[in-house]
Amino acid sequence: MRLDEAPAFMRGFVQNIILRRAVPFTGTAGIRFDVLTPERVEVRIANEHKVHNHFGGVHASAMNLLAETATGMAVGMNVRDDCTPLAKEMKMAFRKRATGGLRAVATLTPEQCAAMQASDKGEVTVQVTVTDEAGVEPVECEFTWAWIPATPRKN
Repeated sequence: MRLDEAPAFMRGFVQNIILRRAVPFTGTAGIRFDVLTPERVEVRIANEHKVHNHFGGVHASAMNLLAETATGMAVGMNVRDDCTPLAKEMKMAFRKRATGGLRAVATLTPEQCAAMQASDKGEVTVQVTVTDEAGVEPVECEFTWAWIPATPRKN
């Protein structure tokens, strides 16, 4: 909410800096956060050398990171502040060769959002669609996330 205090033209830039500090590997890979709402998260990754596979396309691990980031952010924005989200299971099926950069869109239903607020423990399967610049879905994936009560860290 504090992003609203920044000038409109700077909000996307500032948001990406903040989120990359929270999850440093997303910055290393160059993930961009485009849409962040409780029910929808959109992130993208450019087809750059640092995330290439041996064919010159986006590496399978980068595709996984993109989908995991979208689903994890959706869950993280919905679990209670006294809870910790944890990736529990992922399914990925590689269907076609990707062309260009990729976009992942994770969505939650209002019922899923409400369930995360109502309980300090549970799990949810998050739908995510990954598309390339040609509009093709090179990978089909699904992530299951759990959330548990946060425990204070021991020094």
